[in-house]
Amino acid sequence: MRLSVLLAALSAGEIVSAAPSSKPLPGGDVNPFVGKTPFANPKWAAKLDQTKRAFLAKGDVANAKKVSKVQQVGTFVWVSRRADLVNIDDAIASARAEQRRTRKKQIVGLVLYNLPDRDCSAGESAGELHSDQDGLGIYKREFIKPYAEKVAAAKDLTFAIVLEPDSLANLVTNMGIELCAKAAPVYREGIAHAIASLQYDHVHLYMDAAHGGWLGWDQNLPLAAKEFAEVVKLAGEGKKIRGFVTNVSNYNPFNATVRENYTEWSNSWDESHYATSLAPFLETEGLPAHFIVDQGRVHLPGARKEWGEWCNVAPSGFGPAPTTKTNNTVVDALVWVKPGGESDGQCGMEGAPRAGEWFDEYAQMLVKNAHPSVFDRH
Repeated sequence: MRLSVLLAALSAGEIVSAAPSSKPLPGGDVNPFVGKTPFANPKWAAKLDQTKRAFLAKGDVANAKKVSKVQQVGTFVWVSRRADLVNIDDAIASARAEQRRTRKKQIVGLVLYNLPDRDCSAGESAGELHSDQDGLGIYKREFIKPYAEKVAAAKDLTFAIVLEPDSLANLVTNMGIELCAKAAPVYREGIAHAIASLQYDHVHLYMDAAHGGWLGWDQNLPLAAKEFAEVVKLAGEGKKIRGFVTNVSNYNPFNATVRENYTEWSNSWDESHYATSLAPFLETEGLPAHFIVDQGRVHLPGARKEWGEWCNVAPSGFGPAPTTKTNNTVVDALVWVKPGGESDGQCGMEGAPRAGEWFDEYAQMLVKNAHPSVFDRH
């Protein structure tokens, strides 16, 4: 999935907290991640078995052991086509089994990603639906309806759902692209319909807000907030979201240890600063200033020359383990939305396969460079 920055410069495991637990309402002030264990997807963990075998074949026992730790980290489950709706069923069954086994509440992360004319500025992750072929109708009937029915029926679990990565950010900066301009009303109506369809106490919605290198520029912040507010309003009176997600499938650090040169003119030079920068504009529009930040992959200092490098960036590593200890009052949690090891496309690091396919050489690099917190959790 491409996180375009076109025009932007121009215009842990278990999450532990001492906070009390209470029944959260959509868009309310109770952090839904507090006191819950992020669901560790066994399907993704199984892919990492190949990575473990590769290390063992080289006699690298130390990194093979690290893979075992990585396999226990909670990651989001992507539902990107109608055929992927079964992924929700599988996640629910696995999360219920884990909840029974451990007697610890699970929070299941899902990504809802199937808008008609998806990825309008790039096409690397173009989807199955097209607006000129009743794509919006199909999206509502055959994707959102069963999606909502499945999560609605699993009231014994908590869900955090990421809504349509990349989509609204393209409407903020890329309306000069014909496909994006054409897709704009479809994107707005589609996401609004998803919001309206997922209003359940145990479901917490996070709209995609791109990342600091895209929408974090001073001139883009108010435009982004207005775009988000328009869509939430379109969902209908009383319809709510919990907040926003940033850095999905990107590589920005939450707290940069080194400020990269290409961030010089931006106040959003890492994702913590981006969330802090965007928050007041969201509040002005009457929106909740709560964030989760994808840290599934984080580039090492010097890996990029510009924010526009988004594809299989190297060198990178698995980022900090999921946690609610963010030291930022507007950030609910650090999470792993993008399952590390799945290729961004046939670009970036040499030998990369098509988008979504397993890229084991990349997975090995992510393990070698992983944040220490990934291995300190247990």
